[in-house]
Amino acid sequence: MSESGSESFIVRGWRNVREAGPRRLALTILLVVIALIIARFGWSMPIIAQAETGMYDLRAYEVAGRNAVEQDDRIIMVVYDEQTLIKARKRSPLDRGILIQTLQNLDAMGAKAIGIDILFDQPQDEDAQLIETLRAMQTPVSVAYVLQDANEGDIVYDQQQYLEEFLAQLEGSNARPASIQLSDEFGVTRLWPTADERLPPTLTRSMLASAGQQAAMMPGYEGAIRYRLGLRSGQNDEVSGGQNAVREDLFPKFPIDFFADPETAEFADELVAGKYILIGGDLVDYDRVATTMTEATGFEPPGLQVHAEMMAQMLDGAKLPKPLPATLWAFAILFVSTAVLTGLLEWGSWRIYALLGVQFLIMLGIPFVMHFRGADTYGLPAVGWLAGWIIAFTAVTSAARAAGAVQRNFAQGALGKYLPREMAKEIIDNPKLLALHGEKKSIFVLFSDLEGFTKMSHAISPEMVAKLLNRYLEMLSQVVLDHGGVIDKFVGDAVVAFWGAPIARPDDAERAARAGYAIWQAGEAFRAEVAAMDPNLPKIGKTRVGLHYGEAVVGNFGGETRIQYTALGDSMNTAARLEAANKALGSSVMASREFAQKSGLDWWRPMGRVVLRGRARPVDIMEPAPDFPEEDRKKLHQAEILSETNNTDAAAVIEEVLQNHPDDAALRNLLHRMNNLNEGRAYVLG
Repeated sequence: MSESGSESFIVRGWRNVREAGPRRLALTILLVVIALIIARFGWSMPIIAQAETGMYDLRAYEVAGRNAVEQDDRIIMVVYDEQTLIKARKRSPLDRGILIQTLQNLDAMGAKAIGIDILFDQPQDEDAQLIETLRAMQTPVSVAYVLQDANEGDIVYDQQQYLEEFLAQLEGSNARPASIQLSDEFGVTRLWPTADERLPPTLTRSMLASAGQQAAMMPGYEGAIRYRLGLRSGQNDEVSGGQNAVREDLFPKFPIDFFADPETAEFADELVAGKYILIGGDLVDYDRVATTMTEATGFEPPGLQVHAEMMAQMLDGAKLPKPLPATLWAFAILFVSTAVLTGLLEWGSWRIYALLGVQFLIMLGIPFVMHFRGADTYGLPAVGWLAGWIIAFTAVTSAARAAGAVQRNFAQGALGKYLPREMAKEIIDNPKLLALHGEKKSIFVLFSDLEGFTKMSHAISPEMVAKLLNRYLEMLSQVVLDHGGVIDKFVGDAVVAFWGAPIARPDDAERAARAGYAIWQAGEAFRAEVAAMDPNLPKIGKTRVGLHYGEAVVGNFGGETRIQYTALGDSMNTAARLEAANKALGSSVMASREFAQKSGLDWWRPMGRVVLRGRARPVDIMEPAPDFPEEDRKKLHQAEILSETNNTDAAAVIEEVLQNHPDDAALRNLLHRMNNLNEGRAYVLG
């Protein structure tokens, strides 16, 4: 579609929104502003934040799966596991004798730095020896530290006091305190801990600093932790016959008693030399941490492994760049604006659905693309974009629908002045029914005229003429609409209507027939109403009606700026001539035989064959007479048959019927015509 076409759709949509009214427009603007706030600050809103974290975890897991790594042997985890505790016959606090032996053995193996993720906050018999061992270490050691005020719930006052005393005895040695605080926003460790001046450097930063790797410490970084997956993690274990999924440790992990035992420790020099050693627990009920990967893998690693992940991230220099606030605002404005513009578009269903699908894919896809390209997408409001888009789109479309409802009611009301209500509704639902074209259809035409109105209009004031004409046309129009007809046009006091287009119905013929008779009745009621209104007004003539069935070209004619729905063709002219013939025939309502036979009604009485003014072909005419005796009606049909061969006998039958209805002017006229037929056995109207 061209750009100008898009603009016209949008301009039209905006006009629709404005037509909803000032209150609705103000509400729409308010909702769009709310949508913008949600699109920017989705992570700060309770329900949306839960969805955001879920989407973030999904992105992180997918990226980790695609970038799975071999085991990282730069960092070694030395752990107290369940077997260690069984052998030590001691569960809590962790046995420090084993730790002393391990530290003494590791000190001679050439590790770059050691980190101990164990709090020494309760006294044990081995504490003096542990302090002595730590002070004697040649390898730099970072010892776990927490602060009660910063780590609420992790430690109590007495424990804090003992921890402070224990660490104070290490001053001047290669052992230093290091914070083991982890972030648990939303109950999951996804981010690096926030800097706290009350705490020493984090365990991993302290280890790098003590090993002379200050350049790798990523100072000030508080973004996302880059969690990884092993190459074989999640694959089927061939050893077990493919029944169990492998959970491969990202880092080499050894039970602490492996290094505590001199017999095994002497073979570990090559394992330890030049590595970073993390010592802590890997127990079922101790220091387990929910991470970004937990939801997908079902695994909560020990806190020690989280420190190892942070250490590896620093060693790789993987400081994940975070989108700037201006970028987040730009995205929020972009997607909310897109929602508004989409809501203004008046497109067909398949195109709008395709556009919605593309936009949703973009909103959900951008965070994945950014994450794959190494950006920190924690805090990127993907779900917020979607929620904001939906709110803005709904606000605009609902306003447009409200305006559309007003316009629809107006259009239906306007069409309802020319079409039956149900037909108007159907055309509004399917505007193609009134496309700018014409098509040939068989229709039932009604043409009415008020006798003597033009002459009378010269005798009264223009205001009274307008008043009487409006009242008259209102009464007749209502009759047409009540009977399901379409008002074609008003020609002065004449009403032209038809049935069978734009929507044809099985009972159109009967509707049209009953409407024709009711039009005459409405005209009589109008005459009585005017007479009662002002006795000094000139007398109103009777309403004459012509009815015919035939083909016509029906449709919208004109141009794109002004059109008229009308019917054109000989059937319209025939109906008009039948109406005019009433004056000469002494009748009020006259229909062609084609019309009467289609109606299915039994109230018609045959009124002979005439040649209408300006026509050469004769027409058999029928008059509606619902109160006419059935016996007399049969006699008229007999006369009609006789007239084909012997008009004298036909006239005798008509005269017999006329004796029963001496005041029937139409019958008297029929008798006159029957006695004056032409060679074609028809009467030529002058």
